[in-house]
Amino acid sequence: MKSEKIDFSIITPSLNYGKFIGECLESVDIQHDVVLEHLIYDAGSTDETDEIVSRYPKVRLIQEPDDGMSHAINKGFAAAKGKWVMWLNADDRLKPGALKAVLEFAAGKSADVIYSGWDFVNETGSLQRSMTLFPFQKTMHCYLVCYIGSTAAFYRKRTVIDEGHLLNENFKYVMDGEFYNRLASVGKKFSYLHSKLADFRVHGGNLSLRHRNKRDRNASDELVRQKQFAESATIIRCYGQQVMHSPPWVWFADGILSIFFRLNKFVFKRVYRWCIPLVKLEATSAQKIRGKEGDESSN
Repeated sequence: MKSEKIDFSIITPSLNYGKFIGECLESVDIQHDVVLEHLIYDAGSTDETDEIVSRYPKVRLIQEPDDGMSHAINKGFAAAKGKWVMWLNADDRLKPGALKAVLEFAAGKSADVIYSGWDFVNETGSLQRSMTLFPFQKTMHCYLVCYIGSTAAFYRKRTVIDEGHLLNENFKYVMDGEFYNRLASVGKKFSYLHSKLADFRVHGGNLSLRHRNKRDRNASDELVRQKQFAESATIIRCYGQQVMHSPPWVWFADGILSIFFRLNKFVFKRVYRWCIPLVKLEATSAQKIRGKEGDESSN
């Protein structure tokens, strides 16, 4: 398959995510009207990952040690042959038709990075809440939050990867935030596709474990949080001075978006905390009803 005919290269770093990787693989396999390659970089899984990946003959599985997630993704970036490149975590999913939507959106545009919103799902894949974004504002992205999700971001290989813009492997936790700030600092163009193209799975293992390198895999959650904070502070020190020289209207726009983002996050947190007990109560009631029905049938 010639490289110019491949529309997308999907890079998936993996380590003992057999519980979820089947859904990830299936979500890529069902993409239609595009030509793609899917590269899995597995750092030595000891679970059922190998057997599950073998069910998808078009997927390329590379099993070799790495020094954390950033290193694994960079190996995939270097090997990618598609016009557009993305990384999709082993526990996340693409929405049906996502890649076709990106390809159609990219037609005639000079974007270097295309990104969209996504849905948060729980361990079983059920929807928790949605994340809708807005056009890129580098002041807000640098000082407030990395609001672009790697699960729903696509990079033009010719103008990003081929120019040597890879993940900084010194960043183990917020490498995506550093990556986007660095791309913005050299003038790369970000385009927002107003849609939801992926599912980001929130569960006990991914928030604390999936970004860690070998040295940090046994570290406490508190130590990991400290390292995340330190990396975020480094991003502000590295790129904040450049952002300070942006025109005044950029500051004004970022300020408005910052207020909106904070209010949106504030409301979502409280609605989420209010809804979760109700969901758990309904699940408990359903289990009790099924238990009673089972007892009656056995009698």
